[in-house]
Amino acid sequence: MSEFSDSAKLLIDNQEIDLDVYTGVEGERSIDITSLYKDHQLTTYDPSLGNTAICRSSITYIDGERGVLRYRGIPIEQFDRPKPNFIEVAWALIFGRLPDQEELDQFREILTNNELLHEGMLGQFMTLPVDAPPMAILSAMISMMACYHKEFLLLEDEKILMGAAARLISKVRTIAAFTYRRSMGLPFIYPDPNMRYCANFLHMMFSLPYKQFAVSEEMEDALNLILILHADHEQNCSASAVRVVCSAQANLFASCSAGVNALWGPLHGGANVKVMEMLESIYRGGYRAEDCIKAAKDRNNPFRLFGFGHRVYRNYDPRAKILKSACDRLFNKLKHNDPLLDIARKLEELALKDPYFVDRKLYPNVDFYSGILLRAMGIPTNMFTVMFAMGRLPGWIAQWKEQHFADGAKIIRPRQLYVGNPKSNYIEMERR
Repeated sequence: MSEFSDSAKLLIDNQEIDLDVYTGVEGERSIDITSLYKDHQLTTYDPSLGNTAICRSSITYIDGERGVLRYRGIPIEQFDRPKPNFIEVAWALIFGRLPDQEELDQFREILTNNELLHEGMLGQFMTLPVDAPPMAILSAMISMMACYHKEFLLLEDEKILMGAAARLISKVRTIAAFTYRRSMGLPFIYPDPNMRYCANFLHMMFSLPYKQFAVSEEMEDALNLILILHADHEQNCSASAVRVVCSAQANLFASCSAGVNALWGPLHGGANVKVMEMLESIYRGGYRAEDCIKAAKDRNNPFRLFGFGHRVYRNYDPRAKILKSACDRLFNKLKHNDPLLDIARKLEELALKDPYFVDRKLYPNVDFYSGILLRAMGIPTNMFTVMFAMGRLPGWIAQWKEQHFADGAKIIRPRQLYVGNPKSNYIEMERR
């Protein structure tokens, strides 16, 4: 962000207050109100912080009006071809640039060497209820990593941060796969050091002791894409949660565990689950897509069309376009049809022609196709948000790093507008 290039004037109680205006590299403008309370005892009222920039960031750029998403300046579409590589994207997000071959190979080696869980940690894992929510297990296990990797509680240089980041990114897939296996009463399948990141995860999920799961190139590419497209998304709820916890100088494990808990909320990480439940109900009920579009426009109808519209995007979510193409490639390879995909395609076709949706800028978002892809891989619905967390972890680490090393960083402590009782007197029990 540049130095302030303009100024704004706030007039209140006949007093004129000068405020600096900053301009970002893409032309977005932000009024600096940091001195408003200190100098004038004024706060701003912005529920949900939808109009408040809480930090300066160089990680991710979004233009919701134009449907633009960039990681470290690189358009998200360029990570699709020729070969999607989640680990390369993770490095770029965390360290600010694309790695060279030596750096990428070194990072992969650290990931491979840290795939396994500490046996003590695995013992703790086994004490958790078999039917515990997968996100609860993920949050607990990431937090527990602080007990077994105390050497990473203080991260004051990039080399040590790389070791902590690699352990988190590597072990999270082992935790996720073990969570699924245990819930199904299946034996744990340990990681194979000869397999790439996404293929290795699917191997741990679905292989049997006597039969290794066959991972096609299209399936591996599709999972890489899902993780890449979820890797970061600016100051969303979970990224902000990571920053808030980090601002208290909490360690990386505690901060990322907080990110998992924020993502667990159905308004954040559970959207693709809602999409799948909707598509399944349409299929089971034998409803026509035309009737669903009509019902979605009727305020008195309880039907809700999930997967359209986004808090930030007022255009077609660029991630949805990429996943739609990935669906075509994967299903062509699998050579079978999924009726839910057919329903989704028809709903999109109708919505994009309907003035009700077009005028309101309700376009498909990333959740509309991600669940269908995960379902095609055999991943159950209750694991969808865990997959989201696996993808988002590099973004959380990047957000933690940026917050932790920011010049003049302070603990994040919002103000409030108090609307409770005025000063009141305590009343003795016998007089109440």
